[in-house]
Amino acid sequence: MKFEIAKEVFDLLPNAFFGVVAVRGMDNTKEVAELEEMLQMNIQQCEKDFEGIKVKNADDIVPYREAFRAIGINPNRYMCSIEALLDRIAKGKGFPHINAVVDLGNAVSIKYHLPIGAHDMETIDEALEVRFADAEDTFIPFGNGEIEKPEDKEVVYVSDHQVRTRRWTWRQSEIGKITEQTRDVLFPIDGFINLNKEEVEKAAAELAELAQKYFGVEAKVGFIHKDNRIFDAE
Repeated sequence: MKFEIAKEVFDLLPNAFFGVVAVRGMDNTKEVAELEEMLQMNIQQCEKDFEGIKVKNADDIVPYREAFRAIGINPNRYMCSIEALLDRIAKGKGFPHINAVVDLGNAVSIKYHLPIGAHDMETIDEALEVRFADAEDTFIPFGNGEIEKPEDKEVVYVSDHQVRTRRWTWRQSEIGKITEQTRDVLFPIDGFINLNKEEVEKAAAELAELAQKYFGVEAKVGFIHKDNRIFDAE
C-alpha cells in the first residue's frame, strides 16, 4: 500500500511536510492504561498551554488556517482537525477514551499540536492519496450519515474514489475508521517544512516508539514533501 500526495497539492502548499507511520499487527482489543493516562496528561497540559489564549490565534494554528485559505477552504467554517481538537480541550471539554490505537494517535497529536489521522490499512486496496476531488468521489461521514459529494477541486484524502477525509484535515469518514478489529494502521501527520518540521519528525518517532512499547510491533516511518511525494507502507 502506498501513500501519495498529488503534485497539484504541493503547487498550492509548497512547504507542506507529511510524516507517515505505518504499523501492522496491532492488537486493538486490549485496554492500554498507560496510553489512557498519557492522553489525560497531555490534555491537562494542553489546557494550561491555551489558558487565556484563543486557539485560532495560536502560533501553532495560524499556519493551518492560512493553508486552508490557500486551498480554498474557509477556516472559520471548516476548522482543521487539530484546531478543533485543541479548541475543545481549551474550553475544558476534554476528550474521551475510545480505544488504545485512537488514544495513541490523539495523545501524540495533542502533545505536539499536530493534526494526526489514523486510517485502517485493511480498507485500502492500493493507495491512499491526497489530491483534488473528482466527480466519482463520494464521502460517508463519521457515524454513517448520508453520502456526500465533495466540492470540485476540494483537497481530500481518498482511496479508490472513497474519500477518507474531506477538506484536507477537516472531517474523517466512517470508512477506514479505527475499531477494536483494526490491526494495520497508517498515521499521517500534516505539517510544514518552514514551521514545524522538527515536531512532525519527533511525533512520528514517538508514535513508532510507543507502538513498539505497548503493542509489541515495529513501525515503518517516512516523510513526504514536494520532492518526495510517495511513501510505500509495505
